[in-house]
Amino acid sequence: MESVVELDSIISFLEEDLLRVERLLRDGARSVAAMIPEVGEHTFASGGKRIRPVMVLLTSRLCGYRGPRAIQVAAAVEYFHNASLLHDDVVDAADVRRGRPSVNARFGERLAILVGDFMYARACQMLVDDGSMDIISVYAEALRQMTEGEVLQLSRSFDPDVSESTYMEVIGRKTASLLAAAAESGAILGGVTRAERRGVRDYGWELGLAFQLVDDALDYRSTGERLGKPALQDASEGKVTLPLLTALKRCSVGERDTIGSILKSFGREASQGGGPPDPAEVARVAACVERHHGVEITLARAGQRAAEARAKIEHFVDCQAKQTLLELTEFVVQRER
Repeated sequence: MESVVELDSIISFLEEDLLRVERLLRDGARSVAAMIPEVGEHTFASGGKRIRPVMVLLTSRLCGYRGPRAIQVAAAVEYFHNASLLHDDVVDAADVRRGRPSVNARFGERLAILVGDFMYARACQMLVDDGSMDIISVYAEALRQMTEGEVLQLSRSFDPDVSESTYMEVIGRKTASLLAAAAESGAILGGVTRAERRGVRDYGWELGLAFQLVDDALDYRSTGERLGKPALQDASEGKVTLPLLTALKRCSVGERDTIGSILKSFGREASQGGGPPDPAEVARVAACVERHHGVEITLARAGQRAAEARAKIEHFVDCQAKQTLLELTEFVVQRER
């Protein structure tokens, strides 16, 4: 592609609907417990791409639905997403989220967990109010998969012997499942056939895989300022993502043993409550990834997944929503943060 796709420009026609989603998010965070809206405002004000609400709005339009239910479902999926981020940051002991102090860093871990629980509950209320058992079922399945993905990733942290199939299982469950649910819920609102619904869901799944592959590549390439979080965070936390997996496949036996020893030492320090890993050792891991083109190979794989996503909706009638969904695949693979 000759030019970088800007998300704001391709979804500008959704501005009014997205404003309604934002209002609903803030209205839903009202509570007798004053800290809940305060934490909610800190979370929502940090921005984010709102890819999941956008997915609901676009796929519902693709499938012929233009009513108010899409706003409520879009807000629910964003609550699910933000709740998962609050809990993830506690698990990862992350201090920064989207360039600002994470909720656990600013308000404490206990409050981060509890407000995350509140957001999960609020999302469930919204879906119950909508009344579609199909949509409720889709999101219940996604939440199960997201939790399994987190546990699977945690159980294989600092492990240089993680297989690529396990890695793909993790990112499918952690990231792709919720994007697939967002896409499928839009199709349900549109009342399309089961085959069309499956195609829309598959679009969301493939896009979710592409999104996470790019995220994992950017962790090794972008600066912390661009990412909105510390660079090389995955390596520091012992997450063996595709850039590192690729390097471990291509490097010499000696290099592999060295990287394996470094990861295991990170794990020992983490289990003993030690401080962050030695930056010099993290840099050695990053240098191995760079030397063996782990980032480039991962980005190429993301491009393949984006192409798969485009193919899933090609048979739908041409419309603005379809064109935007196609452009969204370009945004995902070209983004720098």
